[in-house]
Amino acid sequence: MVKKLLSYFIPVVIHRKKSAVSKDLEITWNNGQLVLDSANTNYSYGSLQRILRKGLKHIGFDKIKKMQSVLVLGVAGGSVIKTLVDEIKYGGKITGVEIDPEVIQLANKYFTLDQIPNLKIVIGDAFEFVLKTHEKYDLIIIDIFQDTTMPNFLFEKFFMDRIGQLLRPKGHILFNTMTLDGKHDQRNEKYLIEFNNKPYKVKAIPRVERHNELIIIEKLA
Repeated sequence: MVKKLLSYFIPVVIHRKKSAVSKDLEITWNNGQLVLDSANTNYSYGSLQRILRKGLKHIGFDKIKKMQSVLVLGVAGGSVIKTLVDEIKYGGKITGVEIDPEVIQLANKYFTLDQIPNLKIVIGDAFEFVLKTHEKYDLIIIDIFQDTTMPNFLFEKFFMDRIGQLLRPKGHILFNTMTLDGKHDQRNEKYLIEFNNKPYKVKAIPRVERHNELIIIEKLA
C-alpha cells in the first residue's frame, strides 16, 4: 500500500470526521501504523498505546490474564483493548465506556473493535456509568480526554471513592493523566495523596511520554 509506505516519511491522513464531542478526528497512517488523532493529541494507537502498554506491563501481563473483568473508561479507537486481547491474550469480560459514538464508528471501521467477542461497548458518560453500575472489576483503566483536556470529575473525591468501591480486592486502577503545566503537576500530587491510604497502594510513573503521567493504584484488601 503506497500510503502505508509513504507514512514512514510523513503522516498520511486517510479520513477526517467532525464530532460533536471530540471536535476534529483523523485516521492517519503514521510510521506504517493506523492511528486515531484529535486536533492536538493522539487518541489511540501510536504513542497512547505505548503509554498504556507500559502501565499494563507494570501491573503484570500474567496477573491481568487471570482477571475476570476489566472496565475501560474512555475507549476512543480501542488501542488498550487491542493490547489486552492481542498481546496479553486476555479472555475475560471487557466493558468499554465511551461518550462519543462517532469515535466508536471509526474504531469499528478501521480497527475492527466490534469483532472482539469478549468486549461490550457502552455509549455513555463515564461518570454516570460509574455511579450506576453494580458490577465489580479487577482492573479499571481510566483514559478520558477531550483533545488535551481532562474532565475535572476524574480528580474529585466522590469519583475516586466510587471507582475504589467498584474495584475487587487485589484489583488495580490504571489512570493515564496529561500534565501540561505546574498546575497539572500539583493536581496529580493531590490525587496521589488522597488515594495513598489504606486499603490502597499508589505509584506514579512520570513522563511515560513528554506530557503523560501514569498513576497505578492497587487495592490491597
